[in-house]
Amino acid sequence: MIGKLKGVIDSYGEDYVILDVHGVGYHVQCPVRVLQALPSAGEAATLSIETYVREDQIRLFGFSSDLESEWFRMLMTVQGVGAKVALGVLGIMKPTDIANAIALGDKTTIARAPGVGKRVAERIVTELKSKAPAFSNADMGTIQAKAAIEDKVAPKPVADAVSALVNLGYGQPQAAAAVAAASRAAGEGADTGKLIRLGLKELSQ
Repeated sequence: MIGKLKGVIDSYGEDYVILDVHGVGYHVQCPVRVLQALPSAGEAATLSIETYVREDQIRLFGFSSDLESEWFRMLMTVQGVGAKVALGVLGIMKPTDIANAIALGDKTTIARAPGVGKRVAERIVTELKSKAPAFSNADMGTIQAKAAIEDKVAPKPVADAVSALVNLGYGQPQAAAAVAAASRAAGEGADTGKLIRLGLKELSQ
């Protein structure tokens, strides 16, 4: 199995690159974000590779890091997520951003990826929720506070602040994440008004 390729960029396609390794051209499919970061034709490049072998074909998927490869594998474990969808997610988000979105239950952001609808985004969040925090740089307190909001066990001022932000037009995941962060910053005992003000500040950053 091929795990890494180091060579010279030969040419580009819409969703792939031909990487010349000692005279052999490897056809490697990559997320859009990875393709955009690669150098021009004729220059050296190194890709972390995921190799998929079927009876009728061998497919190579290339990434800029082993962490991206790992997330490609994890995304592929989700029901309804194939290589095209996994590449789409990694094409618009870095691994840390994916982890943050999943940890915070932000289905809307994930659903923006090509080929990912609301149902698939929900499955990605649900099925990878336990794994995401290990890769996330989001504050664990915020993640826990947001979970409490979603499970309807958060204090009344917190729940009321989320409801107020939703009524202002913000999505529930974004509102919950903002109020969770506001609650962490304000400390226990903060009233609804303060949480709304701090939450709006979070959303404006």
